[in-house]
Amino acid sequence: MKTVKLATPLTTEDLTPLEAGDKVLLSGEVHTARDAAHKRLVALLEEGKDLPFDPEGAVIYYVGPAPSRPGQVLNSAGPTTSYRMDVFTPLLLRHGVKATIGKGPRGQEVRDAMVENRAVYLGAVGGAAAGIAAAVKEVEVIAYEDLGTEAIRRLVVEDMPLFVVNDVHGRDLFEMGVAEYRRGG
Repeated sequence: MKTVKLATPLTTEDLTPLEAGDKVLLSGEVHTARDAAHKRLVALLEEGKDLPFDPEGAVIYYVGPAPSRPGQVLNSAGPTTSYRMDVFTPLLLRHGVKATIGKGPRGQEVRDAMVENRAVYLGAVGGAAAGIAAAVKEVEVIAYEDLGTEAIRRLVVEDMPLFVVNDVHGRDLFEMGVAEYRRGG
């Protein structure tokens, strides 16, 4: 397992060498979106309309950050459970999104869509929300302000610490861990 620095927008060439379990230090733009925002994004795509951000090479972080305190760029920004976005993810991947960030495993349909679209799923450690927030240098609400903490935000991050859960080759870190445990390793 290796540590890789990546910068957005991501490309297939950036992601192909990654393996499940690799550590990633991500820099650049990341867009936040949870359930309610995903419903609206998918509706836009189904209507043939543009998203509020360019999906080509984009990264979506499943988070609803807590309101910031005065003088703070971003308060706690821990990941939410990813499977809740599984129904929306394949369409977003087909439109150019290259990575999603969250916690917990993904369903088979999403994993298949990642292989097909050469995308990855990056894990953020739940419980490390303050550390993740420290990597955020800028925050701006860009869409759906009416959703409050679930509004879509553009984050500018520097060396955001993540790990590869699902790679473009179909490997899954959770399955690898279970297999290792069963072998007694």
